[in-house]
Amino acid sequence: MNDADADTDATRVVRAGLPGEEPYAPPLPGPVFAAHYHLPGDVADAPYAYGRDANPTWTGLESAIGELESPGDPDVETVAFASGMGAISAVLFSQLRPGDAAVLPSDGYNLLASLRQRLEDFGIEVRTAPTAGEAQRELLAGARLLWIETPSNPGLDVCDIRALADAAHERGALVAVDNTLATPLGQRPLALGADLSVASGTKALTGHGDVLLGYVACRDADLAASVRAWRKTVGAIPGPMEAWLAHRSLATLDVRTRRQADNALAVAEALRARPEATDVRHPGLPDDPAHAAAARQMSRYGCVVSFTLPGREYAERFLDALRLVGDATSFGGVRSTAERRGRWGGDAVPDGFVRLSVGLEDAGDLVADLRCALDAAAR
Repeated sequence: MNDADADTDATRVVRAGLPGEEPYAPPLPGPVFAAHYHLPGDVADAPYAYGRDANPTWTGLESAIGELESPGDPDVETVAFASGMGAISAVLFSQLRPGDAAVLPSDGYNLLASLRQRLEDFGIEVRTAPTAGEAQRELLAGARLLWIETPSNPGLDVCDIRALADAAHERGALVAVDNTLATPLGQRPLALGADLSVASGTKALTGHGDVLLGYVACRDADLAASVRAWRKTVGAIPGPMEAWLAHRSLATLDVRTRRQADNALAVAEALRARPEATDVRHPGLPDDPAHAAAARQMSRYGCVVSFTLPGREYAERFLDALRLVGDATSFGGVRSTAERRGRWGGDAVPDGFVRLSVGLEDAGDLVADLRCALDAAAR
């Protein structure tokens, strides 16, 4: 689709990646289930040769995500994966070699700690610093790759992507940004100078809690080829049904994320009024420590609110008392969920730290449910 046909995200997102109209054909073709394809002659220019290399259903989804990550940019290439971790691993292991150095956030997604150990086992130096305050900048000398996660999960700190990308490029480092929480409608890392925008499509991108998916988007063809080659080698490919479900879900991404961001802000403001909920964080709160940086680079502030209750037992009583909010991990779904994040280990958070993913329910109903659960937890 020509970007001139879609000047706003609201229009673009419902048409992204769709084929041209054909009489009596569905607007979004069904999933293609194929391990192999009819393959006459030379394979060099074959668009589809084998099921681990490419699939027409992936192609539609990858095209759609590219249109959202970098509107109007014909050079952007997207590579879809079976999960967010598949996408993250592909970037790190395709770009780093023994003797290289990588700079990672110390407060990012907790499985980054496992990846750090793997990288170090392969002879790669890993340096870490917190997301807030562009602290990673001080570790860039001699680094091959900078990994940014903003907003960070679960602490919701934000860093200046453009400032860090400029600093990294001056030192010859690649820049990858985990854009999971923001989604491409809330933040566009490629436009802010990143080389790679990476995300778990399991979260808000697909939004229904029924798909595991990941992707990497970039403009450089050689970078995209190396990431795609890693996917082929390790077989971290998405299923055609998952890819089709993801593409189907994109049409509502704008309305979902707008409603969720509004609801999350209302919830955060309500929690601020409760003395038992401390360190309430949401980038949309005007006095949040991350707000100024978020306002410069984000167009919406996401669905996640974090806060701390007085201890593990208190938080568990609160979660048990909720009626509209499910006790579950992940975030970005249409139904609100929350969890005591410390139960997983790996996150440097207090025992009573709660990560709340705000869904599409009525904001007043959610606030009432949270207040009732807080009252019950205090008894």
